[in-house]
Amino acid sequence: MIKKKSIDKTAARVDFIQSATGVILAFFIMAHLLFEASILISKEAMYQVTIMFEGYYFFGEKYPGIISFLAAAIGVIFILHTVTALRRFPASYREYKIIKKHTQRMQHEDSSLWMIQVITGFAMFFVGFVHIYIMMTQPSNIGPYASSSRVVDEFMGPLYLVLLVSVVLHAFVGLYRVTIKWGFFEGKNTKTSRKRFKLLMKSAIAFYLLIGLASLGKYTYIGLTHDFSDGIKYKSTQESH
Repeated sequence: MIKKKSIDKTAARVDFIQSATGVILAFFIMAHLLFEASILISKEAMYQVTIMFEGYYFFGEKYPGIISFLAAAIGVIFILHTVTALRRFPASYREYKIIKKHTQRMQHEDSSLWMIQVITGFAMFFVGFVHIYIMMTQPSNIGPYASSSRVVDEFMGPLYLVLLVSVVLHAFVGLYRVTIKWGFFEGKNTKTSRKRFKLLMKSAIAFYLLIGLASLGKYTYIGLTHDFSDGIKYKSTQESH
């Protein structure tokens, strides 16, 4: 009796883990940027969002440790996504140059999008871990004044700018590529669906970059104009009555 050869499904499983973790992180980025954008409404709105994540509306008290836990959970997913994605990165600068040359020669947009993911993924590997570590170790230093001080006084503005551009491009290019790869919402006409997905991807990138840059600008403005020398953190208007 001839035994059937077993099929190694490791590569497929790793692909699925990479896609699944990427989708989770992309939706997290979307929500995170919207919550951060509450500063555009007012300092009070941003403060209320902060204490919500500290469990104030559930427990009646603020527990910054919840933010540490959430940051750690995102960190684990981020590491898992990074590990599974690294196998697709060029192994050397020479390989990167070869791929870049082929991409430029073919002028194929999807290949160019893959290059964007490689470059932004490389940037996120460094700046992403820094941000996650800060959120894990300084969960109580989040708020309209504390965050603004970190951007200006701790010179984190340039890092956050690099992180913003990297995560937005990486997230939405990634969502587009996952959608195409796994055939989600493909429809009868693949070319038409692909054009629609690209338009949606570009619109989402423009929208989230706009609100992200506006939010970073507002935090910078507060950091430059507010006097932090008294060491007093933001006090809610509700708490002042």
